[in-house]
Amino acid sequence: MTAEARLRALLHERIVVLDGAMGTMIQREKLDEAAFRGARFGDHPKDLKGANDLLVLTQPSIVEGIHRRYLEAGADIVETNTFNAQAISLADYGLESLAYELNVAAARVARKAVDAHRAATGRHAFVAGAVGPTNRTLSLAVDVNDPGKRTHVFDQFVAAYADQIRGLVDGGVDVLLLETVFDTLVLKAGLFAALRHFDETGQRVPLMASVTITDKSGRTLSGQMVEAFWNSVSHAPLLSVGINCALGAKEMRPYIEELSRIAPVFLSAYPNAGLPNAFGGFDETPEIMSADIGGFAREGWVNVVGGCCGTTPAHIRAIADAVKGLPPRRVPVPERRTRLSGLEPYTLRPEETFTLVGERTNVTGSPKFAKLVLAGDYEGALSVARQQVEGGANLLDVNMDEGMLDGVAAMTRFLNLLSAEPDIAKLPIMLDSSKWDVIEAGLKCLQGKSVVNSISLKEGEEPFRNHARLVRRYGAAAIVMAFDEEGQATTVERKVAIAERAYRILTQEIGFPPEDIVFDPNILTVATGIE
Repeated sequence: MTAEARLRALLHERIVVLDGAMGTMIQREKLDEAAFRGARFGDHPKDLKGANDLLVLTQPSIVEGIHRRYLEAGADIVETNTFNAQAISLADYGLESLAYELNVAAARVARKAVDAHRAATGRHAFVAGAVGPTNRTLSLAVDVNDPGKRTHVFDQFVAAYADQIRGLVDGGVDVLLLETVFDTLVLKAGLFAALRHFDETGQRVPLMASVTITDKSGRTLSGQMVEAFWNSVSHAPLLSVGINCALGAKEMRPYIEELSRIAPVFLSAYPNAGLPNAFGGFDETPEIMSADIGGFAREGWVNVVGGCCGTTPAHIRAIADAVKGLPPRRVPVPERRTRLSGLEPYTLRPEETFTLVGERTNVTGSPKFAKLVLAGDYEGALSVARQQVEGGANLLDVNMDEGMLDGVAAMTRFLNLLSAEPDIAKLPIMLDSSKWDVIEAGLKCLQGKSVVNSISLKEGEEPFRNHARLVRRYGAAAIVMAFDEEGQATTVERKVAIAERAYRILTQEIGFPPEDIVFDPNILTVATGIE
């Protein structure tokens, strides 16, 4: 039986226990600069104290010992010491060139601990490759004077995560855990990198994702609500989704309940040991924390439990005891609907109401909007978007197809600025362009689940397949136009035939869920005077 099959069987059988905080345990070792450097990095030009990920090379026995203590406490899954082991975060220490090596080494250290524990006890355990959120963001402004400015772009995150994921998989992890997500667009870059790696190499491991809700508003740091977050990442073949960090178990409770209700995958919860105190520490005892997490289990909300910041082997032992014998959550089967999101979720319910698309943020449909964008007046352009929202739009159609515009640059600039306006960014976006590079630029800016307008068969099946795969990998729904190699369909029979052909390719070959496909039968020729 494969590791994935064993893990899935275990998740159906009982509540699975994840380990606790790596950083907390490393801090207890009170390592100095020399310990972090080891012999190999004695002459490194930057201070390395605090570069926890480096310890898999300079102090591997310490990291292995931490893994062993969590396994002895009852953990079924241990996370690699790689939370910041990608080039973007490692750059702070001048270690970005070591990303692949660090991840391979960390996976092997964790595997060594798991194998030794199995040899001693006969109990199977699993290695999760820890993939953190980096210390940068894609959805949040970094300059109050320029809300559209970003330090990095989507492709840089994909490259950094691809290197990390390659190292973890080559090192032998059983699962990838993309965790502590505070910006869903960064997570989408990580998922994009993982799915591309799987396709390119043929090597696949299960994916787990865990978001962090930063306060009692029930939103991520980048502003998304829990359901909107789930809609954004539901395209990925996740083994589990969950919530970790930021909050203690008490404060996390309503959001675990909500996510448990809507997510049709296994669910994880691993909170901090309470809220941080005045000194940045965590005060919740194993008894207090395990009682709250035990409550999650008794409500039937969880499949995986563990601990984040401030937790120790004592916390994990208490949590394991608290959920022992309690049945795992039964994964729900939600009603199949077209579910989109901006900062907030939107579900299409055509039997109840029309879905209204705000079309004035479209340079081909609104002379006013086009004039503002061409003049570089993006504040004015945002005011048009705001009027659409106030007028009752459920989605915003954004189109930058104008001969005098750099469509890629204009789409990127406008969407980055829009993301800094919560009253507008709450809506899903319809990315509207006849140019694929403009649509793709938009997909790289949106943390929500958008709609691509459009793809079609007019260039043949292979370009259609390629675009559809990317739309799916970016996590968007798609509008399919009634065009094929012969041109626009003008009869009922041709429209239906093209739609059937596109539907078959999308659902049977690409893996699109039917509810993420919208057909446009092209009625543009009505009232044009063309016979």
